Amino acid sequence: MDKLTMTEKLVAAKLEKGVTWEVAGEALGMSPVWLASACLGMNSAPAEKAKAISEYFGLDEEVATALEVYPTKIWDQAVPTDPLIYRLYEVVGVYGETLKEVIQEKFGDGIMSAIDFSMEVDKIEDPKGDRVLLTLNGKFLPYKSW
Repeated sequence: MDKLTMTEKLVAAKLEKGVTWEVAGEALGMSPVWLASACLGMNSAPAEKAKAISEYFGLDEEVATALEVYPTKIWDQAVPTDPLIYRLYEVVGVYGETLKEVIQEKFGDGIMSAIDFSMEVDKIEDPKGDRVLLTLNGKFLPYKSW
């Protein structure tokens, strides 16, 4: 089974079960952000987690096996038109150079890891309109000199 078919089955099972990623993550003892990413095919799951996810959603061993497969992390290089995803591109487009400047001023010449990384998505209720809080937590990796 390929990752696309796996994702279609998992998303359909999630809808049928009527749960959120938050609820599923809590039931499985997993980060809801990581769980969604694995189910959408952008991360691989260790065997025990793949089995637990598949069983939770009532799916077969084929789905569990597909969850274990290392993904090829590619995405469309065009600017997306989905408004939410586009706005994230806009944030990086407008503030990317600023983030790079501030990070490198604080840490030195290097990058933030997307491998040794975690992410949280939180909702902050506000009378003027609810707020989205994204926390991106990546290890700093300095460039080496040789």
